[in-house]
Amino acid sequence: MGRHEPWSEERTVGIIADHQKLEGPLMPILHALQHAFGHVPEEAIPVLARELNLSRAEVHGVVTFYHDFRRELPGKHILKLCRAEACQSMGCERLVERAEQRLGVECGNTSADGRVTLEAVYCLGLCATAPSAMIDGRVVGRLDNARLDQLLKEAQA
Repeated sequence: MGRHEPWSEERTVGIIADHQKLEGPLMPILHALQHAFGHVPEEAIPVLARELNLSRAEVHGVVTFYHDFRRELPGKHILKLCRAEACQSMGCERLVERAEQRLGVECGNTSADGRVTLEAVYCLGLCATAPSAMIDGRVVGRLDNARLDQLLKEAQA
C-alpha cells in the first residue's frame, strides 16, 4: 500500500487523457487517480471538472457518493471488515467494535500512527465463511477475535 506518488496537476491531466475517450470516463478516471495517488485529492476535483466539462459539484458528488473513493491518503495497510447481512448475522459488528477499540479510530479512519486504515465493505462474496475481512487485498474468512487480533498485530508491526 503506501507506495503512491504525490499529486500533481500534470499527472492528473495525463490520467484524464488516457481515459477520456471511454464512454462515461469519470469513474475509470477516479479509480486511476486513486490507484496513482492513494486517494482522490481535493485538488483534482477542479481539474477533472475542467477537463471533462463537468461542474465541480458533479465531480464532488460522484467522489463522495461511492464509498470506494478515499479523500485522504490511506494508512500503510487497509483492513476492510464486511458489514453485509451474512456477516452481521455471524457477529461482524462485535469485530468492528474490537478493531475500532484496538486501533483507536472509528471505521472509515486511519490509526494515529498511519499504519492501518479501517474500512467497511458490504460484501466480499465469502458469505459461507462469514464474518469476513480483507487486508491489503487478501481475503480472510471465518474471522473471530483471535484472527482479527492477529491481522491487527501484523498490520501494526
